[in-house]
Amino acid sequence: MNNINQLLAKYNIAAPRYTSYPTVPHWDNAPITSETWEKQVTEAYKNTVDGVSLYIHLPYCESLCTYCGCNTRITVNHAVEKPYIDALLKEWKMYSKLLGGRVRIKEIHLGGGTPTFFSADNLERLISEIISTAELSEQAEQSFEAHPANTTFQHLSTLYHLGFNRLSLGIQDFDPSVQEIINRTQSFHSVWQVTHWARALGYTSVNFDLVYGLPLQTPASMAQTLRHVVNLKPDRIAFYSYAHVPWIKPGQRKFTEEHLPAPAIKQQLYQLGRQAFEQAGYREIGMDHFALPTDSLNKAAEQDTLHRNFMGYTTANTQLLIGLGASSISDTWTCFAQNEKQVERYLERVNTGEFPIFKGHLLSEEDKFVRRHILNIMTTGTTEWTNPNDPIIAEAIKRLQIPEEDGLVILNPRGLEMTAIGQPFLRNICMAFDDRFWKQNSSALLFSQVI
Repeated sequence: MNNINQLLAKYNIAAPRYTSYPTVPHWDNAPITSETWEKQVTEAYKNTVDGVSLYIHLPYCESLCTYCGCNTRITVNHAVEKPYIDALLKEWKMYSKLLGGRVRIKEIHLGGGTPTFFSADNLERLISEIISTAELSEQAEQSFEAHPANTTFQHLSTLYHLGFNRLSLGIQDFDPSVQEIINRTQSFHSVWQVTHWARALGYTSVNFDLVYGLPLQTPASMAQTLRHVVNLKPDRIAFYSYAHVPWIKPGQRKFTEEHLPAPAIKQQLYQLGRQAFEQAGYREIGMDHFALPTDSLNKAAEQDTLHRNFMGYTTANTQLLIGLGASSISDTWTCFAQNEKQVERYLERVNTGEFPIFKGHLLSEEDKFVRRHILNIMTTGTTEWTNPNDPIIAEAIKRLQIPEEDGLVILNPRGLEMTAIGQPFLRNICMAFDDRFWKQNSSALLFSQVI
């Protein structure tokens, strides 16, 4: 079988996105004590070379985008900014104290929510105080997510002068009817304006987030969106499949399955995007991502230094990811820990001087073994093993027989390699190694469709 439409239909199943292994639904969720977490963080920091990755979650939005699956808090009350930033800085000081003072930082990413919900002055206070107490790498990559409709020149200028060099704009779709039903409205002009400002200031990479499979999307509307995108020529594009999970995110109940493109149409939307990006000179990177040859993400892929963590694909491969803010996840490679999701509970615990962790997972040796293979596949499209008779590898090889027959992978006695045809099916190939997924007989309701 090599017809791409047949393959898309065959392999379009619910599967994890593998920003981690084990995936969050498969964590043991045994309580992680403060003592255990502090030891894990300290040991991981000792093993860092360039420093830590720092993710800061800013959950506030003025309105709910009904497609959204992120952890958000909806309010128009901007008085919430100061106490939240106060808590972030207190949490950072706890980590700084634990790690002996001036922490080395390799990358900073502001996610959300809507980071540009916060005023430029408040963002400046947050970042300035963190940087003033840390040692920022000369090659540090600093990025933030932004809503084109509320991002001002002051936001861009302030963050640029604090060292931010990457901007990610959440666009999703340019069609007015699609924007209305998902409650995510911004004009082409506003996107053009923010992109123009960023480039004029000196940002080295501008990313557009797009989503296919949204309600009311059609091949014609997608083609128009793609023309706008190619015209603006962002350095990177993240092209995500819409995950319809209204049982998890009630906001998605604003529309029904009847508003969504049929599976065959959704596959067509995906194909339109891939073709448009390829024709415009973008290179496909890992899963869902496309980059111009000049972009650092593409260069990292070419040099086999691409990394993937809870922030997605990144060029900084660090031993320790520290997450600040409500719902943020930290990763020491041997342990995951997630902060309280509810803002009030997060604030309460930080303000009493404790790490606001509410669940986590200590990785077993088996977890680390599987994680390495999945990370290899997600970042390089290849992985190797020394013992094909290892129980996990042997089971994975059995599960990969049909994908091999379909031309998605090439197997050899010591490893595998994804093919060009197999690129859209990275999640399926990773699933072959996901021992917890198969042992726990995971429900399809936990995960989104591959396409």
